[in-house]
Amino acid sequence: MATFNRRKAKSTTGISPRAGRLSKRTLHHTQLDEGIQPTAPTLRRRGIYLLPNAFTTANLFCGFFAIVMAMNLKFDYAAVAIFAAMLLDSVDGRVARLTNTQSEFGAQYDSLSDMLSFGAAPALVVYEWSLRGMGKLGWLAAFVYCAGAALRLARFNTNIGVVDKRYFQGLPSPAAAALVTGFIWLMHDIGFAGPDLSWFAWTITLYAGLTMVTNVPFYSFKEINFRKSVPFIAIFVIVLVFVLVSSDPPKVLFGMFVLYGLSGYVIYFWRLFKGKPVSIVQTSETEMHDAKD
Repeated sequence: MATFNRRKAKSTTGISPRAGRLSKRTLHHTQLDEGIQPTAPTLRRRGIYLLPNAFTTANLFCGFFAIVMAMNLKFDYAAVAIFAAMLLDSVDGRVARLTNTQSEFGAQYDSLSDMLSFGAAPALVVYEWSLRGMGKLGWLAAFVYCAGAALRLARFNTNIGVVDKRYFQGLPSPAAAALVTGFIWLMHDIGFAGPDLSWFAWTITLYAGLTMVTNVPFYSFKEINFRKSVPFIAIFVIVLVFVLVSSDPPKVLFGMFVLYGLSGYVIYFWRLFKGKPVSIVQTSETEMHDAKD
């Protein structure tokens, strides 16, 4: 029995199969030319990404937990919770970039969580631990710290496109929180009571709060690329850091953040001494190109 080549059935829409390979704009004009009413494009439902925002929520919980522990006079637990929030805050942004799940919602949610964990929580913890007995001077120092964290985060969000990526403009709020609560954790571990160290706590709180709103540059460590191979010595250094921190967390962590909290002023005066611009705000395309190089 003879066989015949079967012709392909015409599309019910009157568009040739070739149209499937056309772009959306070309397909739209083809439909208009053939007298076909184009269908309205389906709107994609907007949502939020679960993975990075889960880390941000954990960061928020740690800040809230620190406040609760301070109200229950468990200041060592409060300090550990803020350090845990700091670790989670460093992870959520990297997770979002590695998984390509960045969003404006995540950026705003992260800033609000940071305000609680590294702004309000450390101020309330240090006030309950040591500054309450100083009266007006005590709560004013705590407020200066809290306001400094709010201003620091707001400036970071607005200047993110004009600041040299290698540096932070002012002390980062997580480092400021680690400086304040690290001192509390260390003194509690040694056995000192908060009211006996009121002036030390007051000085550190004011220093951290005011340094957050200065233009002093602090190294950001954003040049480290976790996707590239590193020398073997780098892995050894990471292991050594873990060993040092685990040997005595209060002393080692507080010492590390004291050095970091002073490093910005060292960079500032070094650049001033060398005649380099001390401001890290880039006001021209040339400066931005030089920073990238």
